[in-house]
Amino acid sequence: MTTSGHEAEDLTARARIRDAALRHFGEHGFDRATTRAIAETAGVSPGLLRHHFGSKQALREACDAHLIKLISRINEQADADMTAGVNGVNHVAASMAALGPYQRYLARALTEGWAEPVFDAMVQMSEQWLARLDERRSDPPFTGRKARATVGTAMALAVAILHKHVSRGLGADVSSQEGAHLLALTLLDLYSHPWLSPEEAAAHRDALDRTRTE
Repeated sequence: MTTSGHEAEDLTARARIRDAALRHFGEHGFDRATTRAIAETAGVSPGLLRHHFGSKQALREACDAHLIKLISRINEQADADMTAGVNGVNHVAASMAALGPYQRYLARALTEGWAEPVFDAMVQMSEQWLARLDERRSDPPFTGRKARATVGTAMALAVAILHKHVSRGLGADVSSQEGAHLLALTLLDLYSHPWLSPEEAAAHRDALDRTRTE
């Protein structure tokens, strides 16, 4: 199947509008961003924007859908590499590079409580990883898989949202090769050496349960 010149131009215009919206929503917020300014940045008429997306809300939904596809591809590649036993790939660096242009959008959207589809999709991906990890656990989890995936996703997103603070603390920009390498090493160390032993965690859980009962 071939794509006509008009259809190809429409696809290009649609992508330009979406990318301009990601920029404006990230810089100004959803309420303050205007479709007229988005159209101007994309180099199209407001009428063409309405033709492709209909409304600002639909445009925001298209932005979220684009990010979900991007994050899904990153997740699938990491899964494929691990399944195939591929080592030496810095998936942290890859994800930081891929999501870098959308960092401001994600930070504003997530902290202001929108982009629910993006967060929920990431939680579902985390649940899939946990399902495999749970098979290797010797002790039963304290909470359900979705609860753990939800909190784990929020903790992972904090690095991107707080990237300036994280970079300052690490002494290297996490979007750079050096910073991404240091971040990956730090995450590996944290994940492989928990702060509490299973026995200590169980003791704290029992104390929490007693406190709640009392």
